[in-house]
Amino acid sequence: MKFYIVDAFADTLFGGNPAGVVILDDGMDFPHSEQMRKTAAELRYSETAFIKPMGHNQFQIRYFTPASEVDLCGHATIGSFVALADAGLTAPGTDCICCTLAGDLNIQVSDGSVLMDMSAPEAIGEIADNMEQKELYEIMGIRPKHQGEILFEGQLIPESKRLSEGKTGRLLIPEIISTGLPDILLPVENEAALASIAPDFSALSRLSERYGVVGVHAFTVNSEDGAVHCRNFAPLYDIDEEAATGTSNGALTYYLYKNGLISENAVVRYIQGEAMARPSVITGRLSLVDGAVNIQVGGSAVILVRGTIDL
Repeated sequence: MKFYIVDAFADTLFGGNPAGVVILDDGMDFPHSEQMRKTAAELRYSETAFIKPMGHNQFQIRYFTPASEVDLCGHATIGSFVALADAGLTAPGTDCICCTLAGDLNIQVSDGSVLMDMSAPEAIGEIADNMEQKELYEIMGIRPKHQGEILFEGQLIPESKRLSEGKTGRLLIPEIISTGLPDILLPVENEAALASIAPDFSALSRLSERYGVVGVHAFTVNSEDGAVHCRNFAPLYDIDEEAATGTSNGALTYYLYKNGLISENAVVRYIQGEAMARPSVITGRLSLVDGAVNIQVGGSAVILVRGTIDL
């Protein structure tokens, strides 16, 4: 079987988020689940993707962390389709179908980059109770300027593309949203507050389990460069911090739309991984298709290792 290590959401090596990618031989079925999990644990990346080609530009992908299987992984999907193009199983300019436990997703393959559809966004609930907010922020090791609410003071994207003017001063609160995997989206005041986050990982694992989420995706919209800066924490799945998370930023794209900070046809640039010295750039796109919100996440990827693996 072909094996790759790919740095996703980066255009140079040793940036972005690395993922293992295993492409099954033609006609081969997936190895036993525990064997794939042990392979992910051996490789020690946050996720490893196992790909079964199904013909006609359709691929089934299963994703494993060192701890368990997950329904979907954005950065491993980006890495997978760059690896598939390298292996000659797809090509730039091709539209593909990615079959996952979170549903079938449309994938657009370009030269060195990939744009993927997210699952239909689902707003699961707000964390509005004062005590629950206090618990969440304390576990993350920070205190908001306003208890449980972050004042939006900056300019996220040009005013011409905003839903409306007059949104500055809007108060944001944590919410649970999924575009394939559920996360707590945690607004913080600014980049300094984002950098100061120091979670209690044991407590965060218990909190994630209680809320039924993968983890916490912290972000600030108050940045000087116009990008949304993020950090992602998922210790429940043996990932203390992750350098780039496609599904989380897909959910964040919907959060920003839901809260009136971006409008239809918006393109948002997310910066993640700075605290890990692995800066990542993720693009989020939002459009309306037949009245339904469609979210895409994409970026570049660079191949570090090509080889074979025996399972």
